[in-house]
This record gives sequence, C-alpha cells and structure tokens, in this order.
Amino acid sequence: MTQDSSSAHSRTVTVDDDGVRRRLADGSEEAVTWTELSSVMVRVIPDGPWNEDVFFMLVGTDGKGTAVPSGDPAADALIERLQSLPGFDNEKFIEAMTTDADQAYVVWESGKN
Repeated sequence: MTQDSSSAHSRTVTVDDDGVRRRLADGSEEAVTWTELSSVMVRVIPDGPWNEDVFFMLVGTDGKGTAVPSGDPAADALIERLQSLPGFDNEKFIEAMTTDADQAYVVWESGKN
C-alpha cells in the first residue's frame, strides 16, 4: 500500500485559549473558536491499527469546524480542554475511545449543560 499524500493530512494542530486550528498539508486551514463551538463528536472509523481511526470533530455555530486525529501530538491538550467543557459526557467519551464500532458519538453540545 502506498502512502496517501492527500491534502487532508494535518501539518499542524494548535490548541490554545482561542480555539483549535488545523493547518492542512495543502496550506489551507480549518478552525473553530471556543466561543463558536456548538458540538463535539468522537468519530470512530474501524480502519486501525495502522491507519488513524478516531477523530475529534469540532463543529462551530456556522457549521464549519475541524477534525483532529486522536494520534495528533496536540490531541492530549485538546482532550483536556474538551473535558473541561460544562456538560462534557465523559462516559460517552470513554465508550467512543474503547469501541471499534463505525459511528459518531456526540460527547458535548452547547446549551445542553
């Protein structure tokens, strides 16, 4: 199997006090700010163990957002920040992180805290 050089691959993910930004290999950027964040999903795609199979999907109020692979170096900082959101569903998060089911788990939604 050849290495996929798709432009969807991350070059860098930044998690800071403003939000989350993901710069893609083609130079484009996806971003969502904490104030605009409307929902967080954990998307599981049973494609492991060699391919990335868990993604954190962050959606803003405008419908735009970003997906961060769980294997990204910034994922630990992202998880820590997400778990501090009021009403974050840790039980559903743990279920999502320990399953191989092909599905998305909504672990947080604004206004449901």
